[in-house]
Formats: sequence, C-alpha cells, structure tokens
Amino acid sequence: MARRKRTSLVLEKAVRRAASINSIDPSLDLGNGLTLPAFSTLIETMRTRENAYNSALSSLDKLYREMLETEGELGDMTEHMLMAVGTRYGKSSVEYGMAGGVPKNQRRKGLRGESPINDEQPSFVASVESKNGKKPAATT
Repeated sequence: MARRKRTSLVLEKAVRRAASINSIDPSLDLGNGLTLPAFSTLIETMRTRENAYNSALSSLDKLYREMLETEGELGDMTEHMLMAVGTRYGKSSVEYGMAGGVPKNQRRKGLRGESPINDEQPSFVASVESKNGKKPAATT
C-alpha cells in the first residue's frame, strides 16, 4: 500500500492570504520583516519542501516494492537450493541436513490426531498432602 502523500492546509491558507494581501498592495511592508515578497518566498520554500517530501515517499514506496519482490525471489531460490541438495545427495544424507533440511530418516511420524510430544519438557510430579501438612496413609 502506498504511503499517503502530504498536503498542507497551512500552505493553502497562506497562498489565499498572499493573494488577498497582493490585492491591497503588491509591495506591502508591515515592518519587522513582514513583507509580501518575504511571505511569498516562504510559501515557495514550503511548496518545494512538500513536493520533495512527497517525491521521497514515492521513491520509498518503489524501494519497498522492489525489496518485497527480491525477498520473494530469495525465498523461492532458498527452497530450490535445498531441493537441489536433496536431489543430488538424497534427503537422508548428511549434506541435506547441513543445508538446513531435516533428513528423511530423522523425521518423526506421529499417529493421526496426535501432536508430536517434545521429550525435552520437564515432567512434574505432584505430591498430595492433607490440610495439616501430613501425607495421607495409603489405602488398600
């Protein structure tokens, strides 16, 4: 999705104000640097910077699209490289494992409906104590 370009409401208001002041006197000087030419110069500076910003956003969008396209190509080639190693050396080979694949003879097949159980998880043993802190006697 393209980034939203910026439009300045302040710039639009300043352009309208400059047009109105120009109708009073094109060389109006209100003192303290408040002149119509200075105002017009600042308006043009803002317009130039806004255009530069919007152009930069367009360039950034283009770079982002190109990066995503290259990323997709890289993902495809990564998969093809692994498949080629599997084709050349076999999917049960050490080389296939070195390339990042799981050798066929090391895969675990579970029964239908079962999820693979991780043997590395710690097992917990629950102890049963009565309310007074003593273990209950075994019943026979």
